[in-house]
Formats: sequence, structure tokens, C-alpha cells
Amino acid sequence: MDDDSYDAKQPESVAAVLKVFAILQALSERNETGISELSMRLGMPKATAYRFLQSMKTLGYVRQEADSERYGLTMRVFELGTKALQYPDLVDLAKHHMQMLADKTGETVHLGTLIDSEIIYVHKIDSRHTLGMYSKIGRRAPLHCTAIGKVLMAWEHPERRDRILAGADFERFREKTIVERGAFLNELERVKAQGFGEDREEFDDHIRCLGIPIFDRLSQPIAGMSVSFPSFRYDEAKAPEIVEMLTRASRDISARLGCTRFPLDEVAAPTR
Repeated sequence: MDDDSYDAKQPESVAAVLKVFAILQALSERNETGISELSMRLGMPKATAYRFLQSMKTLGYVRQEADSERYGLTMRVFELGTKALQYPDLVDLAKHHMQMLADKTGETVHLGTLIDSEIIYVHKIDSRHTLGMYSKIGRRAPLHCTAIGKVLMAWEHPERRDRILAGADFERFREKTIVERGAFLNELERVKAQGFGEDREEFDDHIRCLGIPIFDRLSQPIAGMSVSFPSFRYDEAKAPEIVEMLTRASRDISARLGCTRFPLDEVAAPTR
């Protein structure tokens, strides 16, 4: 059956699928959304949006707040997303290490992987402090000004890195953001030489990050893990200790993913 005959025979089904995914996308961008707002954003009649939302609620993918009658996504959608990871065990393998890092540092710990020419946070442990880095699981972030993005690109195969960076937008987010490809490639050389990546208030104001890569059985980078600090809590003298903790965590996670030659062991101890 060709595509034309399929569309001709099942136009209503195709339209319904498109509506479902449009609603899912809209709720992922702005959780806890009311019918009127959703209808306006999607150009969809309220009755239609309501009908689809109720069906998705029955299936367990959408929740409805009883007091406000606003809608949001459930963790069942997140469960689907984790199954799409190239390494579905990654989050489970990293959880314990991330919690230990968060307990020892008191700061926010992120796990991120590559999606298109950006990173996406697939797990997070929040800082125990009130003031920390704003982020959420599923949030995308740029490659060129995040510690995770830098380590993923620093250890990437040059040809694949070129293809990835061809789709990257070197947008300026803050005064210290690297916005030129040549300067970014120089930064990647420095990152690889020292064995870790840094975000020096390049993406979010007053936020410093330290990150390391995680490797697969082919010793290729498949994720990054980072610790984020408000600048006033960042202690330069303690950075090597944080990097060592991150590196130990990565070594164990990478080994469990089948990595037998851990690339960071080939990096000289960092000097500051």
C-alpha cells in the first residue's frame, strides 16, 4: 500500500494522530495548560481538544488538576522517552552516582545526551539549597556553552562532530558565551587535554558547571554528567576534587556499559 492510498483510506485516523502529537508537544512545552489556552495555541476547537485530552487521560498519558481543570503530562510519557535512549540502562546506572555527587557537593547534578545538535537532560538531582540552577528533565540546552555539550563534542569522532556542529547555532546567551566555531574547537582541545569541561557563566547568569563524558563499549562518548554551582558557591580550589568524583563515577558507569578502555585514564592529572 503506498502513502497516497493510505491517506485516502484513513484521513481521519491520520488527522487524529497529528492532533494527539500536537497536544503532547504543546503540553511538553508548557505544562499545566487549560483548554482555552491549548485550543488557541493549536487552532483546535475546544470540544475537539477536550475529547482528545480525556482519551489521553484515560490511557494514563495526561493528568488533570482537580482544582484548576488544567492538564499536564504524566510520568508515563517520560517512561516512553527513556525507552528511546540508545542506552536504556544509562539512567539507572547513573542514578546512584548522581545522588552521591549531589549529597557530597550539595549542588545540582545533571545527566545529558545528544539530540540533534543540542543536549537533552535525561536525569537530574536537585541541589539541597534553595538557590540552584533552573532546569528540568527533558529540557534541551546548547552544545557550545554547557559543560556536558563540550565534553560530548571534545571526545566525539572528528567527522561526526563536524556533522553535528553543522546544525548547531552558536547563539550568544551571555557575555562569556563562545560564539565562533573556531574558538569553540579550540575550547574542545583544551577540554580534552584537561579531562573535563567547564561552563563559566556561558549559558546561565551566575552559574558555573563542571562536566565529564561517559563512554560506551567502543570508548565513544554517549552522555555527559555535570555538577552545577551558583558562582558565589563555586570554589576554584575544590574543582579538582569535584572533577575526580565525576571521573570515578564515569569510570564505573562506562565500565558497566562495556567500556574496557576508559579514555579519561589517558588524560594527565589536571593542573590549575
